[in-house]
Amino acid sequence: MSDNAPHDSFFALHHGLPRQGPGSDTTTRRLLALAGPLPARPRVLDLGCGPGRSALLLAAEAGAEVTAVDTHEPFLAELRESAAARGLDGSAPGSGSVRALRADMGSLPFPDGSFDLVWAESSVFVLGFDRALAEWRRLLAPGGTLVLTECVWTTGEPGPAARAFWEEHYPLRTVTGNAAAAVAAGYHVLGTLTQPEGDWDAYYGPLTARAEAADTSVPGMAEAVAGARAEIALRREHGSDYGYAGFVLRPSDPRWRTRPEAAGEEAEVRRIEAAAFGSEAEADLVDALRADADAWLPGLSYVAEAPDGTVAAHALITRCRVGGAPAAALAPVAVAPEHQRTGAGQAVVRAVLDAARLRGETLVLVLGHPEYYPRFGFERASAYGIRPGFEVPDEAMRALVLDDSAPVPAGALVYPAPFGV
Repeated sequence: MSDNAPHDSFFALHHGLPRQGPGSDTTTRRLLALAGPLPARPRVLDLGCGPGRSALLLAAEAGAEVTAVDTHEPFLAELRESAAARGLDGSAPGSGSVRALRADMGSLPFPDGSFDLVWAESSVFVLGFDRALAEWRRLLAPGGTLVLTECVWTTGEPGPAARAFWEEHYPLRTVTGNAAAAVAAGYHVLGTLTQPEGDWDAYYGPLTARAEAADTSVPGMAEAVAGARAEIALRREHGSDYGYAGFVLRPSDPRWRTRPEAAGEEAEVRRIEAAAFGSEAEADLVDALRADADAWLPGLSYVAEAPDGTVAAHALITRCRVGGAPAAALAPVAVAPEHQRTGAGQAVVRAVLDAARLRGETLVLVLGHPEYYPRFGFERASAYGIRPGFEVPDEAMRALVLDDSAPVPAGALVYPAPFGV
């Protein structure tokens, strides 16, 4: 035992547990799916890896070359042993691999652009969400993705006991609050994931058993056990106030400045729509939607600017209904001909989807190219029991759930009247 008995006892209490925070293999896989397609052998940095449950899965199932970082050497030794036992230590040609490295996540020794995926499950609290966003962005290669899980408020009015605990230990925000912080820091939100109660059980179940068996006569252990029990009791009694959530983020494309359409830009938007589609039909549709108070959603008409400040692309989200419940429709999306196939369209779509998420929209529908919209996370609407009131190929009608904690309405999709369908 070192002079730092509380520190040593904390890690002794947690050593050998399968997880060091709420999580599951299922959650790791779902977050990986939200990250979208990866290179054939993605370079992954797992920060605060603990014993490496996520690192091992990413190496085995994504074929990733994982660099797993932690400051606690016993965790890293356990991970090295597990990786070797699974043939994930780099000894098997063509398979994923795990390299365990002792390092401080707040002072990382890697060059800029070193990783396709930066991963941090249950560890971002060490730095804080905002600092992690700022400092880890440089590590991502172009098109790279940052995946974090973080404790969040799940209600707008948490009770006094939960509020007092978290204000003392680690101030929380809601999922929307963290998403807004990510957008403000220059990221797009590819997806969020509310972690199920089973993820807490996977962490607290083994920790409870360990606390019961702990020798509290060891210096510092009584305090470590008391802290664990207090945290577990808070979750049992006030767990409806807070939870864990995953955030899948990608830095915005620096070539395109995106923003809400400004007052007086109606003519410029018309120009982009007419030029993109070769007719006035979509331009007329936008004007009609603008005049429809039931359809128009303030702040959800977005543009992307070209380097010279002119409008290069436009995307619009308006109100529609699914089974009588409010939803949002993405249409039209237009890119000036001279800027097509340059990323302007993707930039403005991601920006308006971020704005819809932060506004509190939970479901977005789009009728569009089945090979284009899946990159934003859109899935077949029919998988949710959503059907348009007109004939359309099933693969072209797409849905994107922005808030997985809200029920997804099913039934007939009704567009605003100006669409004429």
